Amino acid sequence: MSGDEAMARGAYEYGVKFAASYPGTPSTEILENIAQYNEIIAHWCSNEKVAFEEGMGAALGGIRTLIPMKHVGLNVASDSFMVFPYCGTNAGFVVISCDDPGMHSSQNEQDNRYYAKFAKIPMLEPSDPQEAKDFVGIALDISERFNTPVLMRVTTRIAHGKGLVEIGERVEYPPKKYERNIPKQVVPVFAKSLRPIVENKLTQFANLSEEIAINRIEKGTELIGVIASGISYQYARDAIPDAWFMKLGMSYPLPKNKIIDFCSKFDKIWVVEENEPFLEEQIRSFGMSNIIGREKIPSIVI
Repeated sequence: MSGDEAMARGAYEYGVKFAASYPGTPSTEILENIAQYNEIIAHWCSNEKVAFEEGMGAALGGIRTLIPMKHVGLNVASDSFMVFPYCGTNAGFVVISCDDPGMHSSQNEQDNRYYAKFAKIPMLEPSDPQEAKDFVGIALDISERFNTPVLMRVTTRIAHGKGLVEIGERVEYPPKKYERNIPKQVVPVFAKSLRPIVENKLTQFANLSEEIAINRIEKGTELIGVIASGISYQYARDAIPDAWFMKLGMSYPLPKNKIIDFCSKFDKIWVVEENEPFLEEQIRSFGMSNIIGREKIPSIVI
């Protein structure tokens, strides 16, 4: 399966009942494949904001929802994207941002990982099609556990690259009961009282990042330490297969304590990532001075 096909399969297996999108490479094939599953209502919409808000309505109404779009599409949906963490969801709600490093079919090369930090919500980054499928389920579970939207960020090489994927059967999740709650759902009037809740959840997400299994250390035979997420993990694994790796499946918030402990074991730590120094900036803010990042790995390749 391609990563897009795998994410569609994940939506099917993990009980998604509604999905909406606006077509844009490299995300288009996600909804095209979701539409093949009769158990899921799939809508093409006039733009990404409309798709996002249809999804908000479905999730608040109690059914699991997936909203895929390409990276620039999240700009269009950003007004709603920034508000939704305040009121929170009811059923699982996952928005997939398909970024395009190298601009294979895009007008810019923006790094949407910053949107997770901006909105103060969790973010997952799969590194192959199998994880692309599996992480849809993990993201939906996190969304329902913490009553929050979750961002899942992939790139073109994940979306269009192919790999073996172990599939399973669909699990049905009964619709959650909708309960009218004006202080929670009417954000402009009650935003000030909701703001501390958003901040408190961010602390909970950080604690989750320390313990979640998709943030893991892979031992090596050489005293080289690498921190990476998404497809960059695969690039680095190919280049230096004998290194020690901290593989980040949940890349926001970062597992601060786990990273500090990992960095303390090596003289130098390579932080490997495409586009912006999203991981590097945060790791340096933890007081880690033994980081090699943008000074050796450029942000663009011409």
